[in-house]
Amino acid sequence: MTDFQRLVFSFFNLEVMRRYLPAILDGFVLTIWLAVAVIATGLALGLALATLRSAQVRPLTWALVLVVDLLRAVPPLVIIVLFYFALPHVGIRMSGVAATWASLSLVLAAYAEEIFWAGILAVPRGQWEAARSTGLSFGQALAFVVLPHALRLTIPPLTNRAIAITKGTALGSVVGVPEILTQAITGQSFSGNASPLTLGAAAYLVLFVPFVAVGRWVETRFAWKR
Repeated sequence: MTDFQRLVFSFFNLEVMRRYLPAILDGFVLTIWLAVAVIATGLALGLALATLRSAQVRPLTWALVLVVDLLRAVPPLVIIVLFYFALPHVGIRMSGVAATWASLSLVLAAYAEEIFWAGILAVPRGQWEAARSTGLSFGQALAFVVLPHALRLTIPPLTNRAIAITKGTALGSVVGVPEILTQAITGQSFSGNASPLTLGAAAYLVLFVPFVAVGRWVETRFAWKR
């Protein structure tokens, strides 16, 4: 057997691929579901935190900055492991999927809060003053005048951050989440062949190449006018 034939047999074995394709597809669906859940939860929580921070209550601001900086500093894998293995010792049990979702959502929320906050600060002070001069309360001025401007500015960096964090769904393999990587590694272990890993890599490309393309379009569409 030539080197090329060994390469094909080890990484592109059609028989092995056919056998484990259904499991990879199941992992593909779960990865999509998990990515959507992480993005929705993380962005919503990040916006809520940025809104609270805009109230400029000093003790609350200090607490928010501390929590956000901590979440940004700790690797997501460490948070997943703590949620899954440590929390049961205090009576809180989470499935692998729940631990991965909660961990990645918190990490995304921390980055999103900073991005939303930067967007709020980028809105000219005159917008605040004009809104308040018309009789709007602080909350109304924030919701109806400032946030619409701020959100437009934050779309490109938020899109890039969402793409980056959703790639972290592969970290769920550490706690047994049956996503793409877990299914591919399991197939490789049982078959003694690396072809399931090739299938897994292809599944990630199918999932994230369109995601990156959409992110590029959004970044261009909402970029600062030069």
